[in-house]
Amino acid sequence: MCQRGRVLAEKRSLGSRDGPPHLVVLVPLHSRAAAHDALRLLQSQDSAVVRVDEGRAGGFALLCPRLKQRWRFVTAQAGDLHAVLDLAKVADSLLFILDPADGWDSAGEHCLSCLFTQGLPSYALAVPGGTDLPPKKRIDARKKLAKAIEKRFPEAKLFPLNTEQESSLLLRHLATQKQRHLAFRDRRAHLLAYAAEFVPGQESDLVGTLKVSGFVRGQTLNVNSLVHIVGHGDFQMSQVDAPPDPLTLNPRVVKGRKRSQDMEVQDDSVNGTDEMEEDVKVLMKADPNKQESLQSEVVPDPMEGEQTWPTEEELQEAEASLKASRRVVKVPKGTSKYQAAWIVDDGEEGNQEDDDDDDDDIEDDMMEEAVSQEGESSEEEEEPAEEECETMTISECLRDDQYDEKVEEDEQMLERYKQERMDEMFPDEVDTPRDVPARVRFQKYRGLKSFRTSPWDPKENLPRDYARIFQFQDFSRTRKHLFRQIEKEETEGASVGWYVTLHVCNVPVSVMESFREGKPLVLFSLLPHEQKMSVLNFLVRRHPSNSEPVRAKEELIFHCGFRRFRASPLFSQHTSADKHKLERFLRLDAALVVTVYAPITFPPASVLLFKQRGNDRIVIKRLVLSGHPFKIFTKTAVVRYMFFNREDVMWFKPVELRTKWGRRGHIKEPLGTHGHMKCHFDGQLKSQDTLLSLYKRVFPKWTYDPHVPEPVPWVRSESALPVQEVEME
Repeated sequence: MCQRGRVLAEKRSLGSRDGPPHLVVLVPLHSRAAAHDALRLLQSQDSAVVRVDEGRAGGFALLCPRLKQRWRFVTAQAGDLHAVLDLAKVADSLLFILDPADGWDSAGEHCLSCLFTQGLPSYALAVPGGTDLPPKKRIDARKKLAKAIEKRFPEAKLFPLNTEQESSLLLRHLATQKQRHLAFRDRRAHLLAYAAEFVPGQESDLVGTLKVSGFVRGQTLNVNSLVHIVGHGDFQMSQVDAPPDPLTLNPRVVKGRKRSQDMEVQDDSVNGTDEMEEDVKVLMKADPNKQESLQSEVVPDPMEGEQTWPTEEELQEAEASLKASRRVVKVPKGTSKYQAAWIVDDGEEGNQEDDDDDDDDIEDDMMEEAVSQEGESSEEEEEPAEEECETMTISECLRDDQYDEKVEEDEQMLERYKQERMDEMFPDEVDTPRDVPARVRFQKYRGLKSFRTSPWDPKENLPRDYARIFQFQDFSRTRKHLFRQIEKEETEGASVGWYVTLHVCNVPVSVMESFREGKPLVLFSLLPHEQKMSVLNFLVRRHPSNSEPVRAKEELIFHCGFRRFRASPLFSQHTSADKHKLERFLRLDAALVVTVYAPITFPPASVLLFKQRGNDRIVIKRLVLSGHPFKIFTKTAVVRYMFFNREDVMWFKPVELRTKWGRRGHIKEPLGTHGHMKCHFDGQLKSQDTLLSLYKRVFPKWTYDPHVPEPVPWVRSESALPVQEVEME
């Protein structure tokens, strides 16, 4: 098939009856971007389009039997960059929601930089809102926005999204535009979970079988291969089922419901297990003889490094070295060779005395430290047990206290800036320590006549971890052979477009909890050897927006192709020599090579590095105060029973109000002296409760006690004396 034929076939299969639904991920790029308005307009189509709710926040599907097209829309959580990147790994199209005035803010700019680096699938730009502006200002804002997107999206077209007709044009553009390919996902089967169910194991409730349902994309999925759950690790599958397709173009109408303009065909639960309860067909089960192993490390053999019996040449070399190392010493008569070996000369005595002096210095330092501690303790004992107290007025400055909380963090950051600056001014220079001999401190280093041409054996002095990794005789040849197999050979399994349920074994319950919280659940099948650990090298360049120093061996978060993991990398110069100099910091002016222990990933694959924030865990307690509407007007209402005096109303006036049905408002003014208040909302109330949420930070109680008494045994006494009983919680 020619290139044109392949492109047409791909367009026709995506979103059709035989292919997977067109997966569109909505990404708001501005805090004021009206993503909810865009969702509402996309859902309000004509009667020929059927809407199916997923039961998850911001997720729905559109089915159009007349056009034989189906779409699935997923909204990325605002502020969760890792979730956006995970969704972009499997999305067919990204729908960027822009602000009509500014386009995107600083957070949106950072998100775009990460998406372009990872690999951008097909996309479209939508601009909801802006109709409240006068016509002239609306035209000026549109010209300003078009000029702003020229650098980021040179050939992109802006789609206004304010009417149903404009939303129909946007859907038509998404369905007909050319699909952009990402190499790391085109060679692997992958899916985005539409539903999931967790079945606890027999031994523990924390580990069990995860049943994940979704549409197969990319390549055919084989049950004997391994799957990688993004952010959670590699797992095996036990079987693959074929449940009914929830997004078929010929939907089943639920009895008792009338067809409306936006007909809801199914109302799945949050976990999406309703369709799992129906009769399902088992497509295939794993074959233990063909199933890929989860072994990721080599079990090192401690005897593997032992030498065999020495050869004749090695024995002669050893004898020659012994003759060269013999020395002449004066010994008393009758002394044997064994006794003479223990007699030391003057030079060795001097070295021994030096070592003894070092030990004496250490002991003297320890004695001085002990004396200083005793002096400090005696001074503390001399302080009076009870101090005289007096009453005095101290000005409270809460803002200064909060400002000073980050002083320690700022000092650490300042120290890093100093180290980075010193490394730039004096690269690789260190001071010789005075308390440790240089021969001891630098015993693992050596001198080189030329860094470029001097030899260095790559197998010399390897660490123990190198015995645990897998190595290739020819990595490029293995990679080409695997890719050639993918293109030519047909794999048995679930074809692209099938709706399947994967039974993933030995999955921790935390994966299901993350899915319940609204995080995307993304699965990729692994190519052979991709579960095995090895040494990976990535070529990276520091982004100009990153101003904080990044030190080597600091723990970072990696997005490598379809994987996401944490590791502490090394940095080295990117040169063509056989040796590469270590860099202590990730420099801003040059591309460096990052080296880590990680599972094998066949290139090409994009790499992103993120610095992990070490913030403290903040535990917040919430209280909700409720009030009842007394009088309801168009957008205002009189609320009572939330407060019972005028002062409380004035105190909580800046706090936002909300209702159980999503209305938001604020306190306008108090009425009377008994806690009635006039409130303004964004719409008319319907006699629901008005709520006000309050929050505070809570801390654990200091109940730690290292002394645990032994429990008294529960003994039945034969005498009349009572037996002491102690309850242990």
